[in-house]
Amino acid sequence: MTTEVDYYGLLEIERTADGGAIKSAYRKLAMKYHPDKTGGCTDSEAKFKSVSEAYECLKDPQKRAAYDRFGHAAYTQQQQGGGGGFNGGAGGFSDLGDIFETIFGQSGFGGAGRQQQQRRGADLRYDLEISLDEAYHGKQTDIEIEVSAACDSCDGSGAQPGTGVKTCGTCKGHGQVRAQQGFFVVERTCPSCHGAGRVIEKPCRSCRGEGRVDKAKSLSVNIPAGVDDGTRIRMSGEGEAGARGAPSGDLYIFLHVKRHSIFERDGTTLFCRCPVSFTAAALGGTIEVPGLDGVRHEIKIPVGIQSGKQLRQRGAGMPVLNGRGQGDLVVQIDVETPTRLTAKQKELLEAFRETETGEECPQSTGFFSKLKELWGD
Repeated sequence: MTTEVDYYGLLEIERTADGGAIKSAYRKLAMKYHPDKTGGCTDSEAKFKSVSEAYECLKDPQKRAAYDRFGHAAYTQQQQGGGGGFNGGAGGFSDLGDIFETIFGQSGFGGAGRQQQQRRGADLRYDLEISLDEAYHGKQTDIEIEVSAACDSCDGSGAQPGTGVKTCGTCKGHGQVRAQQGFFVVERTCPSCHGAGRVIEKPCRSCRGEGRVDKAKSLSVNIPAGVDDGTRIRMSGEGEAGARGAPSGDLYIFLHVKRHSIFERDGTTLFCRCPVSFTAAALGGTIEVPGLDGVRHEIKIPVGIQSGKQLRQRGAGMPVLNGRGQGDLVVQIDVETPTRLTAKQKELLEAFRETETGEECPQSTGFFSKLKELWGD
C-alpha cells in the first residue's frame, strides 16, 4: 500500500493559500533541496522532485481543483493523459528557472531551444507642414526620406547571392549558451550569432551582412480633408527595415498646419474678425466673406450691431475628418471708428450729435447714469 504525501504538506502551506504563497513556498524549498546545492544527495534530490511535482499541480487552478476533490488520482490521470506533471517533462525545472531569472535577470533552466525573436525595424517620424487650405481640401503629396531599407543585392538576407545561412555552431541554433556558476546554470545570449541561432556563411558585400542599407525613399502620402494640427498618419512597414529579413517598422507622419492670414480654427469651426464701419454697424447691411470652400458667403449685419458680436454661417467651416458634414464659420464684428474725416463729414456728425437724446446709445447712457449715482451728483 503506497502512502500518498499531501502536496500542501510538502510545500508547508495551508490549503487556503493563494498563488503567490504557493510560488513563494516552492522557491524557498527548491533552493533548499536543489541537487547542485546539496552535493548530489539522493534524499535531497527526491525531496526536490516531490516539491516540484506538488508545485506543478497546485500552481494550475484546474489541476488544483481536481486534486482538492479527488486527491492524487485526479493528478495522476492528468499526467497519463499528457497533463504535464513533473514526470511529464521539465515543468518543475522551468519554474526553478523563474527563480534564477528573478535573481540574475536571465533564465537558468527551460531556455533550451529558444531562439531570440527577430527584432522589427525602428519606427520613424516625419514632420510635414501644410497650409489651412490643404487641410480643408486634403491632398496627395510626395515625400523623400532617408531610411534603412532592405538590401537589393541579398534581398535583405545578409548573405551573398548563392550562399545561405547555417546553424550557429556555438549555441547549436538555440540563440543562447549556458554557463555554470557554482550551483547555478545561467543562460546568456550567444556571442557568435547574437541570439539569432544562425550565422551567415558569406556576408553580402553591399550591406556587410546586415541585410539593410541606407537609401533615399520616395513615398506618396494621402492627406485626408479635415486634418488638424498634430494629426498623425501611420504608414505601416515604411519605417526602418529589420536586420537580416526582420519586419520593417512603421513611419509616422505628424502634420503641422500653418497659421492662416484671415482664419483661425477650433476643431471644425473657423473664426475670422471682420471690421465694419460705424455707419454700417448703425444702419445694418451685408458683407461678403470668402470661405476656404471658394464660396463668397453673404453675412447679414443687423441694425445697431456692437463690436464683439459673433455671426454664424452654418456649414461653412472645416470638413469633419473621415466623416460627413462640416463645421461653421463664425464672423466676429469689430466696429471701426473713423479716424480721418472731411470737413463735410464732421459737419454732418456735429448735426447728428445735436439731435441725440441719449436713447440712441442706451448702454453708454446707462453707464454714465450709474456713475452719477455713485458720485451723488
